[in-house]
Amino acid sequence: MRTRLLLAAALACSAAHAAPPAAAAPLTPPMASFGASQQAMPALIQRYQLDHASLAHLYTVRSGIARDEEFGRFYRQWLAALDALPFDALGVEDRIDWTMLRNQIEFELREQSDVASRFREAEPLAPFARPLIDLAEARRLMKAQDGRATAALLQKSIGAVQQATENLKAGGDLSSSKPVASRSTANRAVKVLGELSADLKEWYAYYDGYDPQLTWWVKQPYIALDKAIADYSALLDERLVGKASAKLLNVTGDPIGRDGLVSALKREMLPYTPEELMALAEKELAWGEAELRKASNEMGFGDNWRAAMEKVKNMYVAPGEQPAMVRALAREAIDYVTANDMVTVPEVALRSWRMDMLSAESQMVSPFFLGGDTILVSYPTDTMTHEQKLMTMRGNNPHFSRAIVHHELIPGHHLQLFMADRYQPQRKLFDSPFFVEGWAVYWEMLLYDRKFAAKPEDRIGMMFWRNHRAARILFSLGFHLGKITPEQAVDMLIKRVGHEPDNARAEVRRSFNGDYTPLYQAGYMIGALQLRALNKELVGSGAMNLKRFHDGVLEGGMLPAELVRARLKGEKIPRDFRPTWRFYN
Repeated sequence: MRTRLLLAAALACSAAHAAPPAAAAPLTPPMASFGASQQAMPALIQRYQLDHASLAHLYTVRSGIARDEEFGRFYRQWLAALDALPFDALGVEDRIDWTMLRNQIEFELREQSDVASRFREAEPLAPFARPLIDLAEARRLMKAQDGRATAALLQKSIGAVQQATENLKAGGDLSSSKPVASRSTANRAVKVLGELSADLKEWYAYYDGYDPQLTWWVKQPYIALDKAIADYSALLDERLVGKASAKLLNVTGDPIGRDGLVSALKREMLPYTPEELMALAEKELAWGEAELRKASNEMGFGDNWRAAMEKVKNMYVAPGEQPAMVRALAREAIDYVTANDMVTVPEVALRSWRMDMLSAESQMVSPFFLGGDTILVSYPTDTMTHEQKLMTMRGNNPHFSRAIVHHELIPGHHLQLFMADRYQPQRKLFDSPFFVEGWAVYWEMLLYDRKFAAKPEDRIGMMFWRNHRAARILFSLGFHLGKITPEQAVDMLIKRVGHEPDNARAEVRRSFNGDYTPLYQAGYMIGALQLRALNKELVGSGAMNLKRFHDGVLEGGMLPAELVRARLKGEKIPRDFRPTWRFYN
């Protein structure tokens, strides 16, 4: 019997090798999709972006007065030019682009005003900065500078820095009953000084060795001033920011307040208040905790979902096996969405993603996978401590990673960004976490609803991430409203979501270190819920099938969900369009 089985297997293997190879899928897109464009606005948006970049190429001194004035003129003149266009003659796509460009420029004007206001708040901690900023900007604008007068300005500035240093030493720090400034304002001042030092370094390098009239006068004052500013900045950082303290997580952040959040929500075309979004997040987190209890009961832990999650965390793969796990999870998700005909996946997109590993340093702020056309895999390196290795392995176990791999690759970010480069690419100017991150989390929700996570361990892994998104809304908006500290955000992630302590700290650092916009963390779940509501409206009603819905979202480029909705419904939005869609039930 065994001989017959082996013979049958050998014959089957031989037949498989003898069979002709399957025809490779074409690498070219359907040519029928490339008709003559009837849109006028893409060329205008491209011109706006190119002209904006040209001005930014000259005006590099971020706090410069001339820079503010020039960009203010630029924005106002573009608004006037848009208003002069014959809006009523525009079609569906051009009306969307007109509205989005106007919305973006209005946001830039508000942001310009807010940045100037935040500079004024920090200026008392850098009272010597403005004349030096003017000096650097004058050089950038190619204005002649007198050596003797410039040396006098630098010498005067040295005295001003020394006076500021004495004032800071006499004024106490944040442990005092009356600190001279908040940590966030002090941190802003440190950044201003860093930019100033870089601008002055460029200023001096421009003349050094080329203009003996000037460098003869300014060399020694410049060297002394550069050191004085560096010393003062370090003292400011130590006394008022306190980054050296582990208790403060090396996180400061810069809360923008309620008005700043309202302005950012206006840019995202979300007709909700920050408080309404936080209430929404509490509801979603409560629902997620209930789902965790269901899975926990199936695993035999009763309602103790933390014990069930602890078991799941310890199901990590051995060192060296993480890349193979990622490949398998990626293949599983791709096979699922293609077998169920859920979205178009172009052959080039299918073939063109790659994998790299995150460094130990990168994992300090990004403890989990990152993605796009390259998935960056988080796993311990041999340089980490034993405790760090275990936390990273536990936090990136296969059940947690199952949702993240398809979030980062296909049908998530890789597919999404591949399509954004090819369909309505002018709309990348309107890049938004509500669209980018919302799309990837929407797929987490959709696949969860379709029982893609069949085992309770997988459901715990997917729900860990869903609850993480809800917590992000709470702690990020709470931070900018002045209601939650970074330390409280870490506690929330550990207690309510189930994070490893190091991973929770890394997530909070990532959220508040200045690399992400204030609404970025809220964009994940809010954007996903918007797409979910739109799916229910258009697919649930039978207006279109699931694949056409997903393809339609991707082919529209980066847009707020309410304009995705208008586009898919073929609606011509009015000139005075204002967002009104209350998507959350």
